[in-house]
Amino acid sequence: MAEKKKSSRPAYIYGNAVRKAEPKKAPSGPAKEKKRKSHYQVRRNQEKALQIDLPYLVVLTIASCCTLLICVNYLQVRSDMTSRMDHIKDLELELDALKDENDTLETRINTAVDLDYVYKVATEELGMVYANKDQVLLYQQTESEYVRQYEDIPNY
Repeated sequence: MAEKKKSSRPAYIYGNAVRKAEPKKAPSGPAKEKKRKSHYQVRRNQEKALQIDLPYLVVLTIASCCTLLICVNYLQVRSDMTSRMDHIKDLELELDALKDENDTLETRINTAVDLDYVYKVATEELGMVYANKDQVLLYQQTESEYVRQYEDIPNY
């Protein structure tokens, strides 16, 4: 067996900076009796606090049920809101796709119409001509800038 070396230094050094603590004296007489009495009252109050009477139990049960219902309702509303937001995102994506398709079709239509051919057919085959300045009538409408197709045009 190996021998343990004993240190030449003591575990604590007592000097002028460190003093030995004096043991506390236990209270005796009326102070001890007062402490015992207060300890008994504290224990009695703790026992009363641990007892649950019927009205307190009913109120606690109702409050717990209300809290549970509010939490469940909150989760349902949150879930509904999340699903609606997802549906809105899907609709926005569908709208963007339809707009892109509409723009593509509009571009195809505009490029498919040959305006020179339309002018040639209108002037040569159908005998159409541009209107002269004396054939164009201008009038002022007082309501708005919107012109209705079937509204009567005033004669000048």
